[in-house]
Amino acid sequence: MTRRDFLYHATAASAPLLTPRLSLADVPHAAAIDAHSFHDTRRYAELPISRVAYIERGHGPVALFVHGYPLNGYQWRGALDRLQNHRRCIAPDMMALGYTVTPANQPVTPETQVQMLAALLDSLHIQSVDLVANDSGGLISQLFIARYPERVRTLLITNCDVDTDSPPPPFVPLIDLADKHALVDRFLAPQVADKALARSSRGLGGAYTWPDRLTEETIDIYLRPLVDDPDSKAKLEEYTSSLRANPLPPARDALCRWRGPARIVWGMKDTFFDPKSADWLDKNLSGSRGIRLLEEANLFFPEEMPDVIAEEAVALWKNSHA
Repeated sequence: MTRRDFLYHATAASAPLLTPRLSLADVPHAAAIDAHSFHDTRRYAELPISRVAYIERGHGPVALFVHGYPLNGYQWRGALDRLQNHRRCIAPDMMALGYTVTPANQPVTPETQVQMLAALLDSLHIQSVDLVANDSGGLISQLFIARYPERVRTLLITNCDVDTDSPPPPFVPLIDLADKHALVDRFLAPQVADKALARSSRGLGGAYTWPDRLTEETIDIYLRPLVDDPDSKAKLEEYTSSLRANPLPPARDALCRWRGPARIVWGMKDTFFDPKSADWLDKNLSGSRGIRLLEEANLFFPEEMPDVIAEEAVALWKNSHA
């Protein structure tokens, strides 16, 4: 545990006094993002690298939300609801995931995901962003900072690949399936057919704090686009296989040279990513504002606990004068 960890726990009781609590009441003119509005308001950026699907809410400085695997921008719906009166919030679907359509001849790797994000921002005439990231989105966000440090004002990062802990050991069996072109048929398609399986520890539910709250509609939003289209299946398996090679150590020096404000929030019930990774980020990001540990939270807590993301984002942005 770092000194910042200690300071966080020592002040935990007073945390409500230090960070503003937000609710939908803070955005009285905005409708909550549900499945219908997610589909109805989806936009597409027609880029050479991909036809990138994204949702956008709010105005002002841009916050870019980078989702995890195998989810899509719907993961951030609660955070966007709460933060759209503070930022212009943009949540894209990464290549090979969600509703983004990638050409068959376009390689999909963590590095090309970074290229896609930069191209998306360029197409929208956005120079710099506040990054918010989870899971594989955290991996991509670190690579984005290493390559484009001048384009990132702040970083709010949650459980994800960090330095040598990529890919995490529990993820390797999925890479093995992808190498055999069996990932979708043997792991994802059964979850679309059996939502109880999807909610179980053998499916998406293994990464959720409250898997019983996963609706059939949410499971379909995440998984059906990956299962129903043969081209999407092939791209997902290509991307999954690419995750076997860890791209983070070569980017370490560039990442550590970045001086922007960063805040780490870590769910302690996550079985994929080691809490020591949060400590590594705290020690190596010179602008770290410390770690917040969530004792009861699992990997995908940003979807389940959007108030936490909103509180931390507003505090980080306010204190950074961004």
